[in-house]
Amino acid sequence: MALKRMDNVGIVVEDLETTVEFFRELGLELEGRGTIEGEWAGRVTGLGDQQVEVAMMRTPDGHSRLELSRFIRPAVIADHRTAPVNALGYLRAMFTVTDIDETVERLRNRGAQLVGDVVQYENVYRLCYIRGPEGLLIGLAEELT
Repeated sequence: MALKRMDNVGIVVEDLETTVEFFRELGLELEGRGTIEGEWAGRVTGLGDQQVEVAMMRTPDGHSRLELSRFIRPAVIADHRTAPVNALGYLRAMFTVTDIDETVERLRNRGAQLVGDVVQYENVYRLCYIRGPEGLLIGLAEELT
């Protein structure tokens, strides 16, 4: 059996509403929202009795999804939000945008901060990392060709 696709990337957050609005500002669309709970859910994750509020965000092209989760129970046990970009297992999502300067400015209005600088890689990309809500690391890339 061959791999068909990557379905989504999941990120656990504390403030689901703020994070959804941040990613909407970036250009993702809210595909759906709901609560996942019950014995079946705990069997999948290995967490037992769980209750999780989930928002599924979709990129405009419809090919990628971001699953934002807020755990009601059990309580979150680790916090990696302030880890540097070279931390083992660290997660960041990279998005291609049409205008990196305009995107950074819009996201600054939602609390985003540049991690370093906006840099140019040869004549191919302009790139940067930003910290979004709750310190989430987000990469932005603008194709130059």
